[in-house]
Amino acid sequence: MFNDVERRRLLLRRIMEEGGLAFVNSTKLAEAGNLREAEAALDMAWEQLHSGPWDEVVSTWRDAYALACLLVAEIRSCAGELQEALRVLDMGLIMGGSLLRRELDVSMENIAAMSTTTVVDGFRNTNGWSLESLDTWNLAEVLQVLPKRSLACMAVEKRPCLSLESFTCDYFLRSYPVIISDCIDHWPARKKWKKSDYLEKIAGDRTVPVEVGKNYLSSDWKQELITFSQFLERTKSNISPSNVTYLAQHPLFDQIKELRNDIMIPDYCYAGGGEIQSLNAWFGPTGTVTPLHHDPHHNIFAQVVGRKYVRLYPESASQDLYPHTEFMLRNSSQIDLDNFDAKEFPRTANLEFFDCILEEGELLYIPPKWWHYVRSLSTSFSVSFWWRATSDLTPVK
Repeated sequence: MFNDVERRRLLLRRIMEEGGLAFVNSTKLAEAGNLREAEAALDMAWEQLHSGPWDEVVSTWRDAYALACLLVAEIRSCAGELQEALRVLDMGLIMGGSLLRRELDVSMENIAAMSTTTVVDGFRNTNGWSLESLDTWNLAEVLQVLPKRSLACMAVEKRPCLSLESFTCDYFLRSYPVIISDCIDHWPARKKWKKSDYLEKIAGDRTVPVEVGKNYLSSDWKQELITFSQFLERTKSNISPSNVTYLAQHPLFDQIKELRNDIMIPDYCYAGGGEIQSLNAWFGPTGTVTPLHHDPHHNIFAQVVGRKYVRLYPESASQDLYPHTEFMLRNSSQIDLDNFDAKEFPRTANLEFFDCILEEGELLYIPPKWWHYVRSLSTSFSVSFWWRATSDLTPVK
């Protein structure tokens, strides 16, 4: 078991093997308090992270980026530049590798504790608002914005307080979706996440990646890095539907531990000897859309705040849903359900599906390879629990 000093020494040796002599020299000067050299090391690592496709980036350079973030943050915090130090550490958590993760977490905790100047009596000086107060609910109006045939096909079955045994036998083994109600009301998040003051207190100065635009298949879609406070302000205003900002499929709970403490892993995620693969946050205003796609893992989708419309097609319908042929998009459909063209995609026009309005406090089980489209009908904060079954279980048909 290596300590922090030994991990850094091992990492520098690996960086040298990857041709990073200039990076190593800069880190040595940075350790003596040279900010210019620390930022030079950060720039060098950043360049390596963007030298090609993300999945082809050498893991050593991700760890190198985390090291450079730690060095910059240490110098910035010593100079009293706490917000900048927090920003750099968040970049290390988002983009960096796992080798120095413990150091990043400890440094973040220490600097966050020092950053109290904008907090009064535990809360920021903000005009607090409730996520619930932003939205009104009218089914007739909602149907006008949903895809054609919504809520007119097969409804997803809803079961209150479903036992793990019943879930496993009736849905998990049959690869069949189900809504489970009345089982997460005890989560602290059910109350805490409705209040902007709480979210500002916990995460206001933290940097998060967001998506801007209709959805990830749209030509106007882009990604930005902004503070959580800026994200909350955009969620509150939500002026332009075409420029909607969405914190989507981000491992926020690895980054901000306080929010992780507000939720619990549902027992259903242990079906099949389950191993959790990821916990992701989905937070945004009314009108966010995740286009029709499928995922490789079992998914319990927890609707913590607000409500969403979800449409599901079984894996057997895949060829009738016109998957993209590009490798990176092969799990996404070419069909835009919000602007469906029956002439271009005739096999989909009369295809049967399941759908539902997922209400606050409900869980939705989405089996692997089931296609799903999701639209928020209010300001919404959801959590997806992806897990992989380790047992060799054959689905029951």
